[in-house]
Amino acid sequence: MATQTHRLAQPKPNRLIYPDRRSVYWLDQLPPEKTGSTTKTELTPRWSELCRSKKFLTQFTLSPIWEVSEWALRAVPSDRLCSLAQPRAPAVGWQPDHPLLVCLNRVTQTAVATLRVCQLAQPKRRPVLEGSGPKSRPITMTHIPCKASAHIELLATPKHDHPKFQGERSGCWPVSRAARNFVASQRLLELSSHKERNALFEGYNPYEVSQAARSASPSPRIRQLCLPLPRKCNSN
Repeated sequence: MATQTHRLAQPKPNRLIYPDRRSVYWLDQLPPEKTGSTTKTELTPRWSELCRSKKFLTQFTLSPIWEVSEWALRAVPSDRLCSLAQPRAPAVGWQPDHPLLVCLNRVTQTAVATLRVCQLAQPKRRPVLEGSGPKSRPITMTHIPCKASAHIELLATPKHDHPKFQGERSGCWPVSRAARNFVASQRLLELSSHKERNALFEGYNPYEVSQAARSASPSPRIRQLCLPLPRKCNSN
């Protein structure tokens, strides 16, 4: 007991002799100074094992051709296996793909192009603008005369006016005598005048009680709600 008392009576060591205490991992002495430029890391046995290269086992590769067993040679397929081995039939309505090169018939091979088809097959000759090229010169567009069909002549004919068409109406027309002597009615004058709109709350009196509120009579339910609660009423 005396030894514990003497030990507790000793003063605590002065920790201020090391003023530059930047780390919380040492208390009684300064951390050791680094002598090397880099930090050395010790590998664990597991890390050393993972760092080793994998050893590939050299096994004898089997041939793609192997012997068929005696049971496989004597096996008899079932009806279900035979049905599954049959190729699937195409769907109903399936048609084979069209060949890329379609054979032309005899009529197409011996057809003679008309003058209009030859005209459409010619490339368009567009006039070249002056100065667009070093050796550019204007080329006039030439048209090959062709006979127009009856349908084209019909479309080219301008449409005639309707028999009852009376021509365009003039912007100024005379006003009738009845319209000039017409007198507007009171209702018409009322509708033609602009609508008068009052400002918000203009002429509104919040303290005025309406006539309907003065003559209103409360219902029995309202009279019941106006009475105080029985538990709050004093029996005295």
